[in-house]
Order: sequence, then C-alpha cells, then structure tokens
Amino acid sequence: MLNSAQLSYITGELNVSSSSATSVIKLLEEGATVPFIARYRKERTGGLDEVQIADIKKHFEKFQEADKRREAILKSIEEQGKLTPELEKKINAALHLKELEDLYLPYKQKRKTRGVIAIEKGLEPLAKRIFEQKERDLSPIIGQYINDQVPNEEEALQGARDIMAEWINENLESRNRIRRIYERESILNSKVKKGKETEGQKYKDYFEFSQKLKEIPSHRLLAIRRGEQEGFLKVNIEIEDKKAINALDSQYLQGMPACKEQVEMAIDDSFKRLLSPSVENEFAGISKDIADEAAIEIFATNLRQLLLAAPLGQKRVLAIDPGFRTGCKTVVINELGDLLYDTVIYPTTKKMEAEQVVKKLVKDYKIDAVAIGNGTASRETEQFIKSINPEVKSGIFVVSEQGASIYSASAVAREEFPEKDVTVRGAVSIGRRLKDPLAELVKIDPKSIGVGQYQHDVNQKMLKESLDTVVESCVNSVGVELNTASKHLLSYVSGLGPGLAQNIVDYRSKNGKFSSRKDLLKVPRLGDKAFEQAAGFLRIRGAKDPLDNTAVHPERYGLVKKMAKDKGVTVEKLIENQSLRKEIKLQNYVDHEVGLPTLTDIMEELSKPGRDPREELEAFEFGNVHKIEDLHQGMVLPGIVTNITAFGCFVDIGVHQDGLVHISHLANRFVKDPNEVVKVHQKVKIKVMEVDAGRKRIGLSMKEV
Repeated sequence: MLNSAQLSYITGELNVSSSSATSVIKLLEEGATVPFIARYRKERTGGLDEVQIADIKKHFEKFQEADKRREAILKSIEEQGKLTPELEKKINAALHLKELEDLYLPYKQKRKTRGVIAIEKGLEPLAKRIFEQKERDLSPIIGQYINDQVPNEEEALQGARDIMAEWINENLESRNRIRRIYERESILNSKVKKGKETEGQKYKDYFEFSQKLKEIPSHRLLAIRRGEQEGFLKVNIEIEDKKAINALDSQYLQGMPACKEQVEMAIDDSFKRLLSPSVENEFAGISKDIADEAAIEIFATNLRQLLLAAPLGQKRVLAIDPGFRTGCKTVVINELGDLLYDTVIYPTTKKMEAEQVVKKLVKDYKIDAVAIGNGTASRETEQFIKSINPEVKSGIFVVSEQGASIYSASAVAREEFPEKDVTVRGAVSIGRRLKDPLAELVKIDPKSIGVGQYQHDVNQKMLKESLDTVVESCVNSVGVELNTASKHLLSYVSGLGPGLAQNIVDYRSKNGKFSSRKDLLKVPRLGDKAFEQAAGFLRIRGAKDPLDNTAVHPERYGLVKKMAKDKGVTVEKLIENQSLRKEIKLQNYVDHEVGLPTLTDIMEELSKPGRDPREELEAFEFGNVHKIEDLHQGMVLPGIVTNITAFGCFVDIGVHQDGLVHISHLANRFVKDPNEVVKVHQKVKIKVMEVDAGRKRIGLSMKEV
C-alpha cells in the first residue's frame, strides 16, 4: 500500500479522491484488472473510468519501483557507515526515483575520478577549509599538504578544486538550480555531420536547426533523434554558461577572496565538466520520454479506433487478396470465420474464367459480402467484381491489408492453417478483418498494423505496455463470444491471459460448446478469481440463461432475478418488456454493495442484451481515379483516413499512395490535435492540393470541402 505522501501526490496529480485512489490500489493488490474495476466496482471507486484507473495503476507501479530502489539505497549507505538519521529521513521522504538518485549520488561507488584521486592523496581537509572560505591566506595551509604525491602548491590547489567540483556536482540544490535553467531556457541544436550531406538528405530540415527544447513538437524531436542515431546529425542541448555559473556563484561564493577565487574556479570546472554534461543527458532523456509518450498516445488512439472499427458480423465472405502476375488469391469464409475453400483467379488475363468462378462461389456458398485487400491491383480487382455484379446482399468492401503479410507468415497463422501457404492465409485474414476487425487484429503485433508514428524509435517497453492496455480495453468493452473466440482474443479478456485462454479452447474442443458461464469453472486452472474477473466480459449466444449473453456479471444474476420476481415475470420476459423495466424503481435495490451506478448499468444491458457496441458497417466507394497520374489539383474525392499523426492525417483515395492532409488543412479553424477532427477509418471528402508523382507525394485538404 502507499504511504500518505505518495497517496497525496496521486490524488493531487490525477484530481481523484483519496478514498477512490485507495480503493483502486486495494483492488489491484487483490488481483483485479483495470477493465473489471471500471465496469463492476464503480461504487468502490466513486465511478472512476478506465483511463483514471489506469493512471492510478501507473503511478502505483512507479512508487513500488521507487520503494524497491529506496530499500537498496538505504542498505548501501548503511553498509558504508554513513547513514545519519537526517539522511534517512530525506531518503524516506523522497517520492520519485530521480530524487532518490540525487540523494544517493554522493554515496555511489565511483570510478577513479579526479576528485577520488585527490582524496587518496590526502587533500580532502584542504578542500574543506577552502570551501568554507574563512581563510585570509592559503599559503601557510597549503604547505602542510606538500609531499611525495603532491609536489607543489598548484597541484595541491588543483586537487582541492577537483574535490570541490565533485561536491558541487553532487549537491542537490546545485543540480536543481541548473535543471531549472535547462527547463526554462535550453536550446536543442542539430547540425549535419561532415561528409553526410548527400547520404542524409531526408534529414535536410535539421542540417542547421535550433529551437527551444520545450517548444519542439514530439514528431520533430523523434525525427532529429533518429537522424542522430543513424549517424547523420550531431545534436546537443545547451544553456547560456554565464547564467548557469552565476546561479552557482550565488549559492557558493560568500567568503574571503583567496578562498573565493579557488571556489570560483571549482564552480566553473564543475559546471562545464560535470554538471552540464550530466544535466544535458538528463534532459535529453526527459525530452525523449515526453516525445515517446506523445507518439505512443497517438499510436494508442489510432489503434483503439482501428480495433473498434465497425464489423460486418457473422456473414459468409468471399475474400480476395489482389495480384497481377500471380493472380488473386480467393477464399470462402463461413459465418464463424472458418476457411471453406480457396483458389486463384486471374481477372486481367483470364477474365471470363474468373467471372465464372466468382459467380459460382457466390451462389454455391451463399456469399453475403466480398472483401478485397487494398494492396497492388486492388482497384482493378474491385472494378472487375463490380462489373460482374455478384448478388451479395451486404456489399463489396475494400479492406486494409496492413499487417496481413505479418500475420500470414506468423506462428499463429501456421498453427491455424498448417497446410496452406502464406497467400491463402493472407486472404483469410482480409476476409476475417471485414467480419470482425478486433478479433483478427489481436493476432498481429500492434506495431505492424501501420497506424503509428515513429513506433520503432520510441521506448519499446512503454509502447508494448500501452498498446497491450488498449487491446485489452477494446476486447473487454466489446465482449467476447465464448464459444467461437480464438485463444488470441480470449487471452486479452480480463483475468485470463494466454495460459487460461488455451485451456478454454482445449476444453471447448474436448467437451463441446459452453452452455453457461458457470461451466468456465470446469476449465483446468480457472479458479474463482479468474472467473470473477472474466465472466462478465464473455458472452454465450443462445444460452439457457439469457443473462449469459449480456454484460451483467454473474454475481448480480440474483439481483436481476429478484427484479423479475417482484414484477411477477421471468428474466426473459423482463428483458423483452421495456415498459416493465421502466416501472422498476432502482432505489429499492440499493444496498451496502450495490449502488445506482451498477443498477443503471444492469438496466442498460437488459435493454440491449448481447448487442455489439461498435458502429454499423457502411459501404464505401472510391472516386474514378486509379493511379497517381489520374489526379490533378482541385479534384474533390472521397477517401478513408488510414493513419493519424501529430502533424495531420493520411488518407487513402484509391491510387495506391496515401495522401497527407496537413494539420493546417484539416478544418477552417485552428486544430491543435488531429483527433479533434478525424478518426482512423473515417470516411472523408478531400480536395487535391498538390501532386508530385515522381516523389509519390499527394497533398490534400479538408478545408471548404
């Protein structure tokens, strides 16, 4: 559990009550997941949402990390015999890792520094006397330290200055003074490395670049850091030396001129040799972390929108992975996503034969919809399918292929289709994405889905944690059909994970479909805690108990049955009869465990049992353009948003090359965040502003369209 200072920090930082934060932490310690707490423990948390609960969890984990480090630091200093009650109090009061490391800095085991060497020569007492700045004349004192190791006065003074420089560098107040200047005024400079001008052309904008560090947008900083990492740019962060040294002078210079002069020299050396490089590195790390967080937040937002894209649902799909030379890989998928048939058609070279095959497949398998991948030959394949006018009631859809090739070559795909090649697997993935984007995309590493910005440059651990959280949130907000879900989808259900997900699939294969949620307790290693966390997010279509196909948690079935009994009807009738439900006075069912938030959720769920919360899928048609050469300035076309970045969004207009709508062209007003205006997979109207076929660049605008 947290101490009072840590709890106070969380409540102040996140603007939540201490009782809510305490309840969340207690639930987390009991093994509850964020989705479970947000959905089923609203009374205990005061109605906090997933984002707030996840933020509390993040701070809690950071404090746990700090506590672990605090323990190690106290032990280390105690073993050195230097742990005073005052120092122990300071260490125990420090909240964050950075504060702890600052306090530990003077006691860290050092390599052979200039200061350490000077101490070994016996010059520490001299440094202390000079640092106190009380001596009018140093000459008689210095003489006491001349010996075989210190042959003259200058070497004695140099050694003393080296020791003082390290004291200044290790002083908490000194470091904080320099940090404040870096925070307010530091400038990031970027220059091209000599001889790299031609090779590093893509970083041309940063060959002579200078900007206040705190004002640099995240995408620009990540681009500069990538250029530095690839060896094209030389980057540094600097402040005005004079201002920094003046800040240190005001802290230390206070005594006799003879001593003061030596301390002044030590300050100058300490800043230039120790403090400045150290704090510069610190701010390079801090600014990178901030840029990473911004980029990861964009990625997470895009991923959420993509995962929650509208599904076609349980329909029969003819899925086509287009291609010219090798033909179009064509598969038939049933309502459950099973592969029924696969073949290859050649619409460009054997059109009549391809037409006959498609019409026969549509008829024989009672196809509801056609899914066409949006890669090479996509528009030509779409034209071909539309020209033969297959009788499919749900429509013809162009589906994003991003990440399909990653899936088709993965262990997951090999396990699902061991006897099929990668092309067939890719076509199956395209069809399943149309049916249920969430269920299919969870099988792919989110980094490969193509909706990020600088995803390979950011902190990979932080990125994975963030994206896993998004996937978990999306899976649990939609709910999972227990009898058809893959182990990959089940693994993201609250309280399960890969091991239990596999056990559920194995149990299902051996014993047949689950007839009730209670049957989950028969699954090996799935105990009461896992059942509590998972059950409410799992659905059983056609279950004997209709509540098993809702988000009502089994722990509240008795409450719903009581409501039905009080109305003199069955639960089925209560679900069917809206007017009956309206008559129920929720206040009558409030007790010490269940409050109005949970009761309101239950009533909402009874009004739409088993309904998918995602939007309904709408058909979309590109304009009459097929390649970049078909575009000209001023054209107004339909498009689909494929990716959102900090500087705008990319839109697919059907020419195999996404165009960029810069943030300044998203609306007829100032836009701070592109997500204010657009979402991934959103259908938009755009105007072509600029076309550069040679560089494959398309400039688009959504202004006045």
